[in-house]
Amino acid sequence: MHEKERHRIIASAVQDRPVVTVADLVALTGASEATIRRDIATLHVQKKLRRVRGGAEALAPPPFPGLAGRPFEVNRGLAQSQKQAIARAAVALCEDGEPIIVNGGTTTFQMVHPLAGRRLQVFTNSFPIAEHLLKHSKNAVLVPGGAIYREQQIILSPFDGDMSRNFYARRMFMGAHGLGPLGLMEADPLLIQAEEKLLGQTDELIVLADSTKFRNRSALVLCPLDRIDTVITDEGIGDREAAMLEAADVRLIVAPVGAAAKTGSD
Repeated sequence: MHEKERHRIIASAVQDRPVVTVADLVALTGASEATIRRDIATLHVQKKLRRVRGGAEALAPPPFPGLAGRPFEVNRGLAQSQKQAIARAAVALCEDGEPIIVNGGTTTFQMVHPLAGRRLQVFTNSFPIAEHLLKHSKNAVLVPGGAIYREQQIILSPFDGDMSRNFYARRMFMGAHGLGPLGLMEADPLLIQAEEKLLGQTDELIVLADSTKFRNRSALVLCPLDRIDTVITDEGIGDREAAMLEAADVRLIVAPVGAAAKTGSD
């Protein structure tokens, strides 16, 4: 990872947490401790953050606490070709004119490219998804009220009056922190609260999860497997995971990565 990219990730991380430790930043960037300490010292001199013992903090405290999990910009570069293939398979299920819910995440974000030529009503709590569709498509875009969490670039509200309860969609598309025998898992209680509201507003739940998500676990379960109608993943899914979905009567769609590359996905 280049220095400019590391500095951008570090500067972003300190905005949503009281203190970011060196260990946190090593995990986010993949750089060594020595490199991160040099980066913090450089950004401290540039007055972009404040160096503290064991890490760094923002010059001004963030107005809202951050969410658990990796930042959007970090996740966005992981398994990118798989996510693009999964997103194309997801959009292929949509019919022009129908309302859909697209939950925030880096896999669901890849839906914006194949959605560019479609005309749907899209309700999303993702700031980058809404922004991209407004600029590059003719889809109708609706967003809930709430605070924008910078690291995940998602709009969340703990209150009921955020418009979520007033939108119905035939299908809801969402990513996941992890998928296992207990169901679909998320990393933060506020995400669980927001997503539970949306689950009640749709007939069909479609989960977009690259094959690495079957190895992730969390203490927070959003819903059991039998609440999921369809899982779209890549060719890396193992036989055990496929059998797990079949036993729960979940439809499995495996999106070939090569097909996405041939169609010129970005």
